[in-house]
Amino acid sequence: MEVCLHTVKLSSPIDFGQIYERVVEILDAISKPTVQLTFHLSPGTPAMASVWILLAKTTYPARLIQSSAQKGVEEANIPFDISAEFIPQLLQRSDERLSALAMGAADEDAVFESIIHRSAVMKRVIGQARRVAIRSIPVLIEGESGTGKELMARAIHRASPRERKSFITVNCGAIPPELVESEFFGHKKGSFTGAATDRKGHFELAHGGTIFLDEIGELPKPVQVKLLRTLQEGEVTPVGSSEAKKVDVRVVAATNRTLMNEVASGNFREDLFYRLAVAIIKLPPLRERAGDISLLIDALLRQVNDASAPIGIKPKKISVAAKNLLLHHPWPGNIRELLNTLQRAAVWSDDEMIGQEAIKDATLLSPKEATSNDPILNRPLDSGLALEELMAGVARHYLQRALDLTKGNKTQAAGLLGFRNYQTMGNWMEKYDVER
Repeated sequence: MEVCLHTVKLSSPIDFGQIYERVVEILDAISKPTVQLTFHLSPGTPAMASVWILLAKTTYPARLIQSSAQKGVEEANIPFDISAEFIPQLLQRSDERLSALAMGAADEDAVFESIIHRSAVMKRVIGQARRVAIRSIPVLIEGESGTGKELMARAIHRASPRERKSFITVNCGAIPPELVESEFFGHKKGSFTGAATDRKGHFELAHGGTIFLDEIGELPKPVQVKLLRTLQEGEVTPVGSSEAKKVDVRVVAATNRTLMNEVASGNFREDLFYRLAVAIIKLPPLRERAGDISLLIDALLRQVNDASAPIGIKPKKISVAAKNLLLHHPWPGNIRELLNTLQRAAVWSDDEMIGQEAIKDATLLSPKEATSNDPILNRPLDSGLALEELMAGVARHYLQRALDLTKGNKTQAAGLLGFRNYQTMGNWMEKYDVER
């Protein structure tokens, strides 16, 4: 039998972090699906034995042995299974916290506190995000531009076990196509013109943490193939190298498109889509977040005032009339557009109070113009209008959408539509002949 000795250096024999890292490096190098691992617990320090036990019961299933002068070598029977007994309990506790959140209980850790909201639709989305955060599964965030996809991705990272590791943001649409592979996976010196030194890619830099792939739908097809391999194998191969490197990265991707439609049109690989879309979070546009806009106006105006304070500009307030204009704007650019509008309004306003005129000047599209082509609000009256029929059609449309979204749950659907309770929802369904 061939025996290979692997030696490593430790600054301390009881440093759990160093012991774990060195052990995993060796196991990654020698582990194969056909190899049965055996860990010997007796040599070394208690810290070393603890690491062997944890790894044997989780990531690297292995036989455990121990030895002594009296009994020789014998099986070490550990009376628990971490992955089967303790991890499910951890997940259950997280789910219990989600249930408490759904019932209106206060959020203890407040990891998602930076996402300002009170609408039912956003409470539901944040509940989904909390549920997936503690698991290292890939997440796909879909939403229009300006809805806060990166903010959501950062909150998921902060609420995950990887929170102390790197969070690397990559804008897939901003990288020149010829450099995407190098940016993602790194390159070796001399592998192409301009490669003056070895360079680590984003995946290697994110090792142990989270990589946020913004606008994932912009990735060229050849890179999609290599990204799929990285997700499947957990390794990257730098440009100009034949040696793969192991990486442990949680992927959170985002797009302002509907990625399934991109798959159907042939612009995105179906196999990669299903690898990324283990959990899908759909961020609603601002126009569908009833009750959130007023909160966001107040919070974003504080941001504008904080940014202006160092240059001696007094903080601005907003009048009720000006705020009403903002509340009735359609916000095609979502939260980003709202912030930019408030920044412009603060600049245009000479007084401490931002008024209607400053808001009108600051908005790229006034509320009146935004509704000028609205098929509901601007129908001609010359030949008459069946108002009751029109209103019934609108009611049936939104009642059915809410029921479809909540899979027929009347209580949740009532919350989405702003009804006080499910009985009101039921009355509307009966009135407009809508079935669950």
